[in-house]
Amino acid sequence: MSDYSLEDLGEGRFRLSGSMSFDTAGRILRDSEDLFEQHTMLEVDLSGITHTDSAGLALLLEWITWANHTVREIRFEGMPEKIDAIAKTTEVDSLLKRGERWVGFIDAPE
Repeated sequence: MSDYSLEDLGEGRFRLSGSMSFDTAGRILRDSEDLFEQHTMLEVDLSGITHTDSAGLALLLEWITWANHTVREIRFEGMPEKIDAIAKTTEVDSLLKRGERWVGFIDAPE
């Protein structure tokens, strides 16, 4: 049984649940590479995260850097409180929004 799950919900939407930590961040990053590559706009729901640490924050920042370098957008929903706290303490909280370029793309009517 895995200690995390990265679920493809379709149309650039993903749900990450379980542990986002030093033990899992590298594996999550590798698992996300092929899934994310197919999309220009991504939304990752983090509300199912049960354990996280600074490696979880590093993973999110890595995704944002990738999105910016490959002209993609990524945004996060359900940000764990611990990630917010670590980001504010380390003064990188503003970077968590840097992957958002096109406002409202997920909520746009079809």
